[in-house]
Amino acid sequence: MADDNKEEAAKEEFIHKMRHSLAHVLAEAVAELFPGVKFGIGPAIENGFYYDFALEHHFTPEDLPKIEKKMKHIMAQTQKFERVELPRAEALKHFADKGENFKVELINDLPEGSVISIYKNGPFEDLCKGPHVEHTGKLKAFKLMSIAGAYWRGSEKNPMLQRIYAVAFETQDELNAYLKQQEEAAKRDHRKIGKQLEIFTFDDDIGPGLPLWLPNGAIMIEELEKLAKETEAAAGYVRVKTPHLCKETLYQKSGHLPYYAESMFPAMDIDGQKYYIKPMNCPHHHKIYGSKPRSYRDLPVRMAEYGTCYRYEQSGELFGLMRVRSMQMNDAHIYCTPEQFQEEFLAVCRMYLGYFKIFGIEKYVMRFSTHAPEGLGKKYVDNPELWASTEIMVRDTLVSGGIPFKEIPNEAAFYGPKIDVQVWSVIGKEFSLATNQVDFAVPARFELVYKDSDGKEKTPLCIHRAPLGTHERFIGFLIEHFAGNFPLWLSPLQVKVMSITEESEAYARGIEAKLKAAGLRAAGNYGSETINAKVREASVEKTPYMVVVGKKEMDAGTVTLRLRGGKQVFGVSLAEFIENLRKEAAERLLTGTYV
Repeated sequence: MADDNKEEAAKEEFIHKMRHSLAHVLAEAVAELFPGVKFGIGPAIENGFYYDFALEHHFTPEDLPKIEKKMKHIMAQTQKFERVELPRAEALKHFADKGENFKVELINDLPEGSVISIYKNGPFEDLCKGPHVEHTGKLKAFKLMSIAGAYWRGSEKNPMLQRIYAVAFETQDELNAYLKQQEEAAKRDHRKIGKQLEIFTFDDDIGPGLPLWLPNGAIMIEELEKLAKETEAAAGYVRVKTPHLCKETLYQKSGHLPYYAESMFPAMDIDGQKYYIKPMNCPHHHKIYGSKPRSYRDLPVRMAEYGTCYRYEQSGELFGLMRVRSMQMNDAHIYCTPEQFQEEFLAVCRMYLGYFKIFGIEKYVMRFSTHAPEGLGKKYVDNPELWASTEIMVRDTLVSGGIPFKEIPNEAAFYGPKIDVQVWSVIGKEFSLATNQVDFAVPARFELVYKDSDGKEKTPLCIHRAPLGTHERFIGFLIEHFAGNFPLWLSPLQVKVMSITEESEAYARGIEAKLKAAGLRAAGNYGSETINAKVREASVEKTPYMVVVGKKEMDAGTVTLRLRGGKQVFGVSLAEFIENLRKEAAERLLTGTYV
């Protein structure tokens, strides 16, 4: 196992170096093709790399093949990557003389005494800490993908640069597989399908990042809430409700303001007091816990809420339902003793696994995010002993529970370690879905206590968890995961009834009424269009079941079914059909009875 981890780490290190090196080759190719260009930064990123350029020429898609050709020519030259270290003053003069003002700015921002290094390959050189591959001949499969605008260092106050994005992999087969996946992902884009299926919309008069849920989306939300409420009730949770805004003092007490102020909407003045619309539910839940005395016999207290929160995401980071400014969160907080922690934490993880089964999520990993000692007092609560003991507790719990995880340093929440849940859709696209956090600091700020068996007051541990994340992100994921072909229980419209002739319309309408009486979401199409046109319309709506009836079905008292995938089933008893669909929906089955 240790050898496998070493091999995987070595592969990841090589791929990172390869992608970083390809960014330099991209910059060299652009410099040769477009003299006078100035350089921003060119890091390796997930699945590839990018480079930012300042030049008068505006890149077009037609430029990309030319740049790729030049890059391959450079790779064939097996140019060596050579590292050169310079004193600060010399490095500043070196780049200033070349008019590379962006590099000068980067050097000026480095702490005194920093090692300043330049990497050279062929005629190209760049301010860079490395590392790189040995030479350009070691670089592998890549493809330039797109062109975008990017403000220098992400600030709208700075110049707009041109960014070229690329992907890169160790083999051509891996690159081809990725490109095929991206092609399929584009077909499943939740923004496109969400519009087609009338699930959600955005409106300029409402504001960016503030989705409006249409009737179909509201049905999906209600079904997800029903699932969560049933699951949480069975697990011993109680439900609470909290307001959408509160006084500034609450977030001062919780400690959120110093860490989250930039992600919160500005305060509003009400009767001389500052109020914020809430960015998270946890301080409100702490107040509910503290509203009455608690005994060790009362613990654990599991408190759940689908609370709406608001966060100020930068406009450039908003993306459909995946990155929004208002979100309805499947939130809960578990207050427990240290002795109860392991079982409670594992129970949450098991809840995740149960949900994964319902939604057909087969690939997942728990990202265990820990703190970095140098961040204490700045990024993290300054209590090294509690950080150490809590991280050990979480790590031991994951190991003993057989939960797969990957440890990620310096990404914890400010009040404790956390688990970020990464899942993959059926086509292999990765999503950040939910979170599970341990809080050893904030309950003490609120003076939350329970009376233990020895009669002493003690502070409970708090587990923050959101297995279904937010409605926004989770429904966005589900749209892409199922390509809009939702399982019956989640489909906004479950059955479309269609009459072939005017003579069979009354029979069809009676079927629709019986389906609705049985609690199924049904609608009819009894217009004058041909049956083929009606079927096409229902197929575009991705309706799971289409009921087609004509004189033959009317005389026999049966229905003909047409499934979403095109399969037809003839001579089905209506009573049998209704019973099978009720069971399929009630059990939240992934695969239909008639498939």
